[in-house]
Amino acid sequence: MNWEHHAQRLADTITDPDSRWHSPVAQTPRHILVPRWWARGDDGRWALREGLTDPAAWWAAAYGDESLVTRVGPLHADHAKPDDHPEGLPTSSATMPSLVVRMLRHGRLHTGLSLLDLGTGAGGLAAYAAQRLGSQQVTSLDVDPYLTEAARDRLADIGLHPQFITADATTDIPGTYDRIIATVAMPPGPGLRPMLAALRPGGRLVTTLARMGVILTAWKDDHGECHGRIGRDSAGFMLTRNGEDYPPALAPAAEKGDPEITTGRYPVLNVTETWELRSMLEIAVPGVQARYEERDGIRTAYLAHPDGSWARASAERLDPPTVHQSGPQRLWDRLERIRNRLNAEGALPLHGAHATISPDGVIHLSRGKWEATLGAQEASP
Repeated sequence: MNWEHHAQRLADTITDPDSRWHSPVAQTPRHILVPRWWARGDDGRWALREGLTDPAAWWAAAYGDESLVTRVGPLHADHAKPDDHPEGLPTSSATMPSLVVRMLRHGRLHTGLSLLDLGTGAGGLAAYAAQRLGSQQVTSLDVDPYLTEAARDRLADIGLHPQFITADATTDIPGTYDRIIATVAMPPGPGLRPMLAALRPGGRLVTTLARMGVILTAWKDDHGECHGRIGRDSAGFMLTRNGEDYPPALAPAAEKGDPEITTGRYPVLNVTETWELRSMLEIAVPGVQARYEERDGIRTAYLAHPDGSWARASAERLDPPTVHQSGPQRLWDRLERIRNRLNAEGALPLHGAHATISPDGVIHLSRGKWEATLGAQEASP
């Protein structure tokens, strides 16, 4: 099979003919980076896909513009048996190529700059960057030693030799760099400090933020602060993790206390897929978790917070929902206030907001009269 043809078609699809990233995409055999992956089966469970046993599916997946999940919970597809069906959240992936290119463009890269690719995954961003900048200018970091080892070996097989580091980016990042691009969602506050310290003065940072769907770009000044903006495009990446898997989510079974029962104003929606609403909710109630399900035409959304607050809203299709909520905060009410603002003003203030990041990782956002703070003990929604 002629992989060059497929890679060329992918490059033509996700870049312009005169793009500096067209050649790196066209020259990267992405199928080598993803020999096995996870996909949802007809029964909704994770099922293993193996490239060698289904070449047609392998080529379509590897050279399609889609993200491929390579690890669910602690189980990597490379280590799985054909009949394995892991449960849990994805913990690593080969990111959608067009999104990789978009993050690289945000990085304002050019010859001679050093780049830290934070979140190795399958190695796609490191591969494109090494093709463009040269291997000696690229370092890739991941918390998972298998991911860095596998990416090192697979990139070496295609003649690319960037440096790989295994480390927890929220506690320590060796070295300093002119550019840092994070393809994991970083937590504001102390978890940002190592990344900020690793960025050289005059350097540029590109990252997404935990439980938000925004892209933050910023330049570092000589005093250690970073100044930039929340982009007007969106992206969602997996949260950083410190161990083999994420901590257990706050389950609906955590509902405690006599709930207040009301009728909501707006239809139930999947909060995790409405990126700007989800991002604004995270600013208003940092640490809130969301879940959604639809069964027999009944939509149900759950919100939960570590302080014990919870909300459950259910309705048939687009009917006004019955809302149960309890705890120190009324989470569904907070969400509805954000939706009120969206309806009243036609937009939310987050995208395009100016961002200032202090060396301690606190992010201050502003746009017009709107201000917010992320990473401090007290946030200002």
